[in-house]
Amino acid sequence: MNVALAAAFTAPGLAIGSFLNVVAARLPLRRSLVKPRSACMSCGTEIASRDNIPVVSYLVLRGRCRTCKAKISPRYPAVELVTGLLVGGCALRFGLTPYALLAAGFCVVLVVLSAIDLELRILPDRIVLPATVVVLLAQEIRQPSFEWPLAAFAAALFLFIAAVVHPRGMGMGDVKLMLLVGAMLGRTVSVALMIGLLSALVPSVVLFARHGGAARSMKVPLGPFLALGAIVALFAGHPILHWYLGLSK
Repeated sequence: MNVALAAAFTAPGLAIGSFLNVVAARLPLRRSLVKPRSACMSCGTEIASRDNIPVVSYLVLRGRCRTCKAKISPRYPAVELVTGLLVGGCALRFGLTPYALLAAGFCVVLVVLSAIDLELRILPDRIVLPATVVVLLAQEIRQPSFEWPLAAFAAALFLFIAAVVHPRGMGMGDVKLMLLVGAMLGRTVSVALMIGLLSALVPSVVLFARHGGAARSMKVPLGPFLALGAIVALFAGHPILHWYLGLSK
């Protein structure tokens, strides 16, 4: 049953991913998300409907504009594919439930924030803060508890202290992102933090290996790694937390 649900939800998830590309490109610039229609960034030609099918159009066009043959960023199909898989994954993991809808919305927000952070090195308050309020209210309605606001505050405080101690390593956008993550995950936000921070070490190590001391000036956005940790914790946070606590006994 859940497999069929996942398949059914993946297609609209791909379409949502296509819209997220518009949000990622326009919202930081405070442009309308509705008009004008999407166009090639190189030649300005409006993108026809046949060339706007998520993932498929990119493959058919071989990653190039039909008119001017300029390269299309692989970010576009990546955002579409990841969004589709996550939305389908929420249906598979949580079934046809209100929590599955909340989880899918949470994943959608994380995807668009990651895309923006990778491109512009910012995590817009216009997305993070409203999403935090919505998630916190939804969690309190679903399962009233102090766990959600406390986890949000604790996670944000942890990164705030880290940002004060090491300001070049992260920004206040990352701190605010953890408000959202904590509100959604509750106690398993610790798993999200652990995985997010550990995974962020990988590109840092690679940069140091390739560029030596010059890598200190090469900033790696933390947001996408925190989002990765949050997604892992969303789907498997409790088993991971129980396993870790078992090791520490």
